[in-house]
Amino acid sequence: MTFALHSKKITLFDIFLCLIQQRQLVLQMTRREVISRYRGSLLGLLWSFVTPLLMLAIYTFVFSVVFKVRLEHIDSLDNKYEFALLLFAGLIVFNLFSECISRAPSLVLNNTNYVKRVVFPLEILPWVTLGAAIFHACISYFVLFVFLIAAGLSMSWTVLLLPIILIPFLFLIMGLSWLLASIGVFMRDISQFIGLVLTMLLFMSPIFYPASALPESVRDYLYLNPLTFIIEQSRAVILFGNLPDWKGIIIYFIIGILTAWAGLLWFQKTRKGFADVL
Repeated sequence: MTFALHSKKITLFDIFLCLIQQRQLVLQMTRREVISRYRGSLLGLLWSFVTPLLMLAIYTFVFSVVFKVRLEHIDSLDNKYEFALLLFAGLIVFNLFSECISRAPSLVLNNTNYVKRVVFPLEILPWVTLGAAIFHACISYFVLFVFLIAAGLSMSWTVLLLPIILIPFLFLIMGLSWLLASIGVFMRDISQFIGLVLTMLLFMSPIFYPASALPESVRDYLYLNPLTFIIEQSRAVILFGNLPDWKGIIIYFIIGILTAWAGLLWFQKTRKGFADVL
């Protein structure tokens, strides 16, 4: 059944409705998206395992063996691999965000054949990108969990709370993706701008350092970055066995839902002009 959201008033429930009604199409396109990335390569889908495994091995060797980096601000993770683990856990969150946001401005531009098809639900394109990004994030988390066990570090039951931390983050990503996908049709330079923003966020997020390493006067400003809270909370449940900041999760969830709703509303209001521009 084809559903055209642009034909009626957009509500909060429509964020999920377009995914629920088009779930088969989203799954099919997500599977094609993942497979096409490795089509023609010798290892195929194995690259999705090999890449994070090699990156974690490189981080461990460089920072734990060569530079022997130790973090004085963290006492709960007493292991020589601590910096590599913190870095890898932070990069998983950043890569999930970066993969979706960097591709969002060109989603409609790269699928112009769908624009003039009235029956095709363009609003699912960001869901497809997110699905592929989640697949790669899950593989990276699997590699991280295996490494934790191999390194002799026990995992707490709090790791089961990781999805609760990531779900609000996914809504925020979807809202920004819908917004950027629409803007990208009318402003082609947005892709270049987003590339610069993502580079800035890479170094302005607590990826190469924990937030606790910064002075308190600066630390509060760091949390204006939407990645900071998710990175710190994911590390807390995976590496330190701490419970999440439930108040912060609720606030982030509200912000994420409202961002997703606003992004979808903007996308559906502007999609009528896509065909004229393209």
